[in-house]
Amino acid sequence: MCRHLAYLGPPVTLRALLYDPPHSLVRQSWAPRDMRGGGTVNADGFGVGWYPGTGNPVRYRRAGPIWSDPTLPELAGVTLSGAVLAAVRSATVGMPVQDSAAAPFAEGRWLFSHNGVVRGWPDSIVALAGGLPVRDLVTLDAPTDSALLWALVRHRLRAGASAAEAVTATVREVAAVAPGSRLNLLLTDGASVVASVWDHALSVRVTGDAVLLASEPVDDTPGWQQVPDRRWVRAGPDGVHLGELG
Repeated sequence: MCRHLAYLGPPVTLRALLYDPPHSLVRQSWAPRDMRGGGTVNADGFGVGWYPGTGNPVRYRRAGPIWSDPTLPELAGVTLSGAVLAAVRSATVGMPVQDSAAAPFAEGRWLFSHNGVVRGWPDSIVALAGGLPVRDLVTLDAPTDSALLWALVRHRLRAGASAAEAVTATVREVAAVAPGSRLNLLLTDGASVVASVWDHALSVRVTGDAVLLASEPVDDTPGWQQVPDRRWVRAGPDGVHLGELG
């Protein structure tokens, strides 16, 4: 398992999201509360993607534990953004630990993260992978289930699907061929966020003009709502909306 979060709202420092809360993403990397059998720590990499205001997002990804990175604390303290996606990674046994295997994955305006595992990897998903363009397969960020999930979602986005359609269709398709998978996805273009909850956990908090989605609440303040399992969530300027996944 991994831990991830997405934020939309008035600009805040990355530090305010990653470090300052009492149960911040950094703390979750070594003291998660709800891994559900997916390991005990998230020490196999991390990544942060943020939108600088105009243009495409910027990413900072590393293969080591987030708590040991010497650069991120200073960077986080001076970087402001109104749209952020961040993740810490617990690699599935047998999958590589490298910078490019850490979320967020990206193309153009899109940032993507996966918290979970595809059961039976890679055999269970070979048929779905075969429907992708060969170029997409040979240019995967890494030979991991998360990178392939991103390729499946991205393929739908390129074909004109909405973010919600791309996420929900991918989750349903993968769940059908790989039962028991945990498919908790985050996808944002900096204006809205779509998330799925499939056999794991996600909580949402709306405060004024800001919305924060996280694998685990980052603090104990009121307002956190746990999203029921087998649901998808879309958060944006028009509020937070939930739908059925199956």
